[in-house]
Order: sequence, then C-alpha cells, then structure tokens
Amino acid sequence: MDRIAVIDYGSQYTLLLARRIREMGVFCTVASPEEFKVESEIKGVVLSGGPQSVYEEGALGFPKQLEGFPVPIMGICYGMHLLAKKLGGEVRSGALGEYGLTNVSMDNERFRDIPEEIVTWMSHGDEVTSLPAECKVIARSKNGITAGFSNGRDIAFQFHPEVNHTQFGTNLIEDFVFNVCNASRNWKLSAFAERKVEEIKRIVGSSKVVGGLSGGVDSTVAAVLTSKAVGDAFTGIFVNHGLMRKNEDIEVCEALRSLGIKLINVDASEEFFRELKGIDNPEEKRKIIGKTFIKVFEREANKLNASFLLQGTIYSDVIESGAASKNSAKIKSHHNVGGLPDKMNLKLLEPIRELFKDEVRNLGYSLGIEPSLLTRQPFPGPGLGVRIIGEVDSEKARILKEVDSIFMDVLRKSGESEKIWQSFAVLLPVFSVGVKGDKRSYGYVVALRAVNSSEGMTASWHELPHEILREASSRITSGVREVGRVVFDITDKPPATIEWE
Repeated sequence: MDRIAVIDYGSQYTLLLARRIREMGVFCTVASPEEFKVESEIKGVVLSGGPQSVYEEGALGFPKQLEGFPVPIMGICYGMHLLAKKLGGEVRSGALGEYGLTNVSMDNERFRDIPEEIVTWMSHGDEVTSLPAECKVIARSKNGITAGFSNGRDIAFQFHPEVNHTQFGTNLIEDFVFNVCNASRNWKLSAFAERKVEEIKRIVGSSKVVGGLSGGVDSTVAAVLTSKAVGDAFTGIFVNHGLMRKNEDIEVCEALRSLGIKLINVDASEEFFRELKGIDNPEEKRKIIGKTFIKVFEREANKLNASFLLQGTIYSDVIESGAASKNSAKIKSHHNVGGLPDKMNLKLLEPIRELFKDEVRNLGYSLGIEPSLLTRQPFPGPGLGVRIIGEVDSEKARILKEVDSIFMDVLRKSGESEKIWQSFAVLLPVFSVGVKGDKRSYGYVVALRAVNSSEGMTASWHELPHEILREASSRITSGVREVGRVVFDITDKPPATIEWE
C-alpha cells in the first residue's frame, strides 16, 4: 500500500496534515525524526512545522535516514527551513515575522489551477534568505519573503497548507502527493479499523480491559472497536461525576447498553465535588478530575482483575495537552491526556488517538454504530467542571445543568442545533444587578456559546438569529432564578479555545 510519511517536528498541525492526506485516500503515518524508518511503500516524505529555529543549538535536524532515500520531500514552515539548509540555502531570523492570514503570490507556471494570489496561514519569525542551488521561488508573501521554493522534485512552503485558513491548501498537498509522489488512492478508514482491531488483540492478549465510557462519540467508538477485538474481556465503566448535562447519566447508560456493551454504572459525584472543593485554577481542576477518574477506574478494575484502561482520547486532545510531540507547546491539559497521574496501576489503551473528531464519527459509521450516537455534540471529559468558571460545587452544577438544558431545548425546537458543531452554556463567577418582579435582583451571569468546526483545531462562532438568542435569554432568566444576565460569546478559535477553561 502506497504511503506518505510525515516526520513530526512538533507542529500543532502535524496530525491534521496526516489527516488531510488520509482524506485523499492515501495512507499516511507520523513519526518523530528519531523514530522514522525508511520503508519501500513510502512514496514521499513531509517535514512538518515546529517551534524551533534551525540555527539554534540543539535544534532538531534533517533525518539521517533520508540520506540516499530517493523520494520527494515536502517541507512546511520549520520543515522548509530544514530542507533549505540541507540543500545548501540559508535561514535567518527575519526582520518581519508573519503570523495569521497572509496574502501570497503563486507561480502560475507551477500551479496552473491556483490563482495568482491566495490567502495563507503563516506562523514564522525565520525566513529563507538564500535559496539553495537549482531551486526557484514558487511563492512569495506580500512582504517579499520567500513563501515557497522547489527544485522540481522537492518542494517547500513557509505557510501551512494543511489548515482550513489557507486557500487551495488541499490542492497544494494533492499536487505533491499525486503529481510529484505518484501515490495511489488505495486507503480507506475501514482499513484503519481492521488494523486497530488486530493491534488491540496483540497489545491486550489474554488480559482484561475496562473502558471509561461517557456516552460521547469518542469513547463510544473506542469501546465498540475494543469490543470487536477482545469481546467479553472488555467492560465499560460509566462514572457519574455529577458534571454531566441534565439527565445524561440516565440516557447515556441506556444508549451504551443498547450497543451490547457490558456496563457498570458508578455514582461518584460526591467524591468529585469533595476533591474539587476550594479549587479554582483551570489546570488544577482538570488534573483533579483526571486523577479522580483514574482512582474510580482502578477501584472498579481491581474488582474485575483488569490490566488495561481504554480511553477515547483523540488527537485534538493530545495536541492541546502538548503530548503529540516532545517538541509541542502545551495549551491545556485534558483529563484523559495531561491530567493523568504519574503512576497508574492500569496500562493505557488509546486506539483512536491518531484521529480527529470527524474521522472518529466516520469510523463509527463503518463500525455500524447508530447515527444518533455518532451525531452527539462533543462534550469535554471534565464535563461541566470546565464550564463552571472558578470553584465547582453541586449547587453551581445544578444551576448550569438547568441553563444548558434550556439553551439546548431552544436550539432543538428552532432547528438550529442541526447547523451547529458544538453549543453550550458557561457559568461565570460574576454577579450582575437586575430587576425581577419589580425588585432588585443580583444573579449569576451565564455565557452561551455556539461554534462550527470540523476537527476541533479551529472553530468559528455560529451566528445565531437574534430571535433565538432572545428566546434563550428570556427562558433562562425566567426559568433559573439564580441567573440575572445572559451574554453570547462571539470569539473564534484561535484566538480563544472552544471551551472557556
């Protein structure tokens, strides 16, 4: 099977790049510079971006494994600088850094199906100041900086063609994969499932597995995949931490059992609230929730004599936790990645950590999971714990559940929920003066958020019609006496994250 290999230098977009290539029907793998191995099925190599500068002491270098390996190479951002340096060019700190959306002029002789000027996503402070011999500029930014070069076989871009912000980025990647590497479209997501089932069998052997199931798309798909691999050796554990949406503890368990999954329901809400008492730091909250999850899992696993803990970790979790690469920057911990304790009595099993959210859904369809379970909105592992800003307690959780339930009901009845990737409410540690029943009131402020995305790495706020916002605000302030004011979040990702914490 033809393959494109991505060598990861720590970019936040490395697995997004791999996913773009897989979407084209070409198998793509990711490895660090140290782990990369030359194999005959590799038709091309991509050097990813990264946070370092090639001229820094200790900077990661060009892979020695590629010496004499006659396949085309694409360099992106840091990868471009590596390729330029390897071919004899020069890279220096630029007088002008370029960040965010940047206009770039393209070589029409090289890219005939792409406009003369496109908008790209830049994130660099260094630049190629001297081209390698036999290379020509194929793209230049509005600031006159070399944004792309090629020697006919190898190609490099200063911008990130893999992100949605870059116009015609997919065309540029396709040009490399098919026109330069001559790779064949012979990979499907179903092949990933087959490979993972065999991998799980090999890893688990005769051991038992417990799975942390929340009813979300990720953990559900991971559970079905694992069930196919080990059968009755897998037991799902649903932990009610008191931070699910209203009535979800009941609905989720019914849905999971309908899949034929053996399930244990553990009500640990009092334990979670006790552990979170007095904690208002977002990172600390996430870590406490993660640690408490593991404590509960280990207690139940000991009863079952299990050796493995299944988690529905996906790659956007890994990226934001800085666990995608030892060279990646950390954005925030996720309870099932950065929030894990240093020592565990269970070995982790994370079969879908290479996939993004939309890929997980598609994998679920290929596994025969009911669409109603796969179209659920993303829900964070720490649940409402990261939607209650500041200290978390059972009363705040009750208030937010009511607010969230009303907001979701308004969106469902208006038909707007079908257009939204993720929507939720946030309880702020802010009180606002108001008037209720001709009397002065002093209630919580809640923020409503609705965003659209495909993989969770970037997102744009969803423009809800004013009449829907008005109805949601009216119903919330009327139906939840503790709330005195409702606001709507209109911030994209970036610069914000989707969740508030």
